[in-house]
Amino acid sequence: MSTLFISDLHLDQSRPDVIDFFVNYLTSIDKNITSIYILGDLVEYWVGDDDPAIGLEKTFDTLHRVSKVIPIYFMQGNRDFMMSENFCSKYGIKLLNDPTIISLNEKKILLMHGDTLCTDDIKYQEYRKMVRSDKWQTAMKTKSLEERLSIANELRQKSMLETKDKSADIMDVNQNAVNDAFIKYEADILIHGHTHRANIHNIKVNNKKVQRIVLGDWYQSAFFLIYDNGKTIINKQSLMFKKDRNS
Repeated sequence: MSTLFISDLHLDQSRPDVIDFFVNYLTSIDKNITSIYILGDLVEYWVGDDDPAIGLEKTFDTLHRVSKVIPIYFMQGNRDFMMSENFCSKYGIKLLNDPTIISLNEKKILLMHGDTLCTDDIKYQEYRKMVRSDKWQTAMKTKSLEERLSIANELRQKSMLETKDKSADIMDVNQNAVNDAFIKYEADILIHGHTHRANIHNIKVNNKKVQRIVLGDWYQSAFFLIYDNGKTIINKQSLMFKKDRNS
């Protein structure tokens, strides 16, 4: 029995080859995979349940088909936080809270998208608080689809410009925030994405050996984490389709 973890695919019509790769992967997924966890940023942006999802139709159709055989869990990221529970249910996907605790092989595993751990980026945390508020999202839903798509594009452009001016350390997790998460949830393993810094960190928190696993993005390589009977297996496959990298 194996559990698959992925995040930060950022699927978008501008990268159809990556969409095809993901669809083909799901179609021929290993029979040992018994559950799939997508920890945010499945798509590049999402403006509501009426999002046209241009170019993503076969992605959701395939997820729906696979979900009838393998449970699929999805956690909202900083790009697709407006993907609702109703939308997920339509395609057989179970929406998770961020954070969520699961248990595998007697290990307590904490799942997060990861952006809440980047507490040094004060400007981003303020932005996150705003867009996750009921007030902001309610106001967004009153706007036309065209207006919301325009706003999403403006926010993406702004994010790319601001990212260029930020130091690498600010955009990474804060170790104190990581430690606090381990302590609060009494976790053995923390799995998250968002930072695009794929790695396995073996650390100690309050003299307890724990592990923080950072999932990779899907820009230059497709990154898969498979947790198989207590063993962590990382697979990467090169994506030689597009060199542009967003954050």
